[in-house]
Amino acid sequence: MGFNLMRSRQAQEPAAGPGAGGSDYAARGAGASRSALLSLLVPAVLAVALAGCDEKASQSSSQPPEQQPAPTVIVAEADRQSIAESANFVGRVEALEKVEIRARVTGFLGERHFREGQLVKEGDLLFVIEREPFEAEVGLKQARVESAQAQLTFANFQVERARELLRTNTTPRATYDQRVAEQGVAAASVSGARADLRLAEVNLGYTEIRSPISGRIGRASITRGNVVSPDAGVLTVVVRQDPIRVTFPVSQRQLLNLRRKYQDQGADAVRVRVRLPDGSQYAQTGQVNFIDVQTDRTTDTALVQAQIPNPDGLLSDGQFIGITAEGEEPQQVVVIPQSAVQIDQTGPFVLIVGDGNKVEQRRVRLGRGPAGQSVVESGLDAGAMVITEGAQRVRPGAVVAPRPAADIPASGPVPSPAG
Repeated sequence: MGFNLMRSRQAQEPAAGPGAGGSDYAARGAGASRSALLSLLVPAVLAVALAGCDEKASQSSSQPPEQQPAPTVIVAEADRQSIAESANFVGRVEALEKVEIRARVTGFLGERHFREGQLVKEGDLLFVIEREPFEAEVGLKQARVESAQAQLTFANFQVERARELLRTNTTPRATYDQRVAEQGVAAASVSGARADLRLAEVNLGYTEIRSPISGRIGRASITRGNVVSPDAGVLTVVVRQDPIRVTFPVSQRQLLNLRRKYQDQGADAVRVRVRLPDGSQYAQTGQVNFIDVQTDRTTDTALVQAQIPNPDGLLSDGQFIGITAEGEEPQQVVVIPQSAVQIDQTGPFVLIVGDGNKVEQRRVRLGRGPAGQSVVESGLDAGAMVITEGAQRVRPGAVVAPRPAADIPASGPVPSPAG
């Protein structure tokens, strides 16, 4: 129709002159007809196009969605191994014997017979206090003993003479009794004088200060020429270093666990290892030999003590150390990789691959295991397949594609799901 209108317009265009007004009116009528036709055709075309889209969408929605592949996870088997259970603590070193050397008499301090820090033996001479006053005191007490003995000898003669006179009735009985009493007083004087002499000799012996134990001697706090006395303070300290003991607090929960496991095997069933302050492992091991009968109410812990050899003197009194207590006899326990363990507000748990490759959550109670592993005390049996990698992409109940860790290269990542 548009083509015919154009032809009519072209046929009328050459005409000019007075009749041109009629031709313009006819052209305006033809344009109005074309606009009306377009206004009808456009909505119809749009309606057909929309209907076609709806049909395609309907057909697309009626088709089932494409099946997504199960996510791949790396799994490891919970293994049963023979492991000596252990627990870590923090403790201190204490000397089995530690003696503070003090003066026991008052006097001027003389020579010192040791080097600070050296090893000394029991009975070794350490200090000497001025001896002359004490030697003089011994001499004086000795003289008093001799005087008392002379008086006792005279009293004995008097008693014998009075006894003879009493036998012949030449002296009264009262005189004899008096002589016997005087004899007793003289004998008591001898005993007292001898005791004073003994005390003086003891004090003279105290002028030589000797080590009461074998061990390593510390720093001398008082130098030669000073007056020392029992109240003057500590002269030095001698510490026995081999063997030595370590003490560490253990919570009641851990203590009950140890007692239940090893009470039938005795104290030797628990072995103690020491970590030195630099992090290295001490070569010697010891055994628990004492558990305190009282519990600290503020920390709910009991003090445990172990004795350990110290031939090289690496452990010193008061030293801060790490302690590992472990059983002598290995125990059969379930072990899993530490990478399989997850923790939330409730506590530790693991995800395992169960029947039908479905993910299951298991709450576990863990203990300390070898490097990179954890001991499962409860909540999981040996043989369970725990997820070690890819657990963040799955939830309990999801179906997964398990892949053993042995099949994955050491540096390879966890494969991503296809698609």
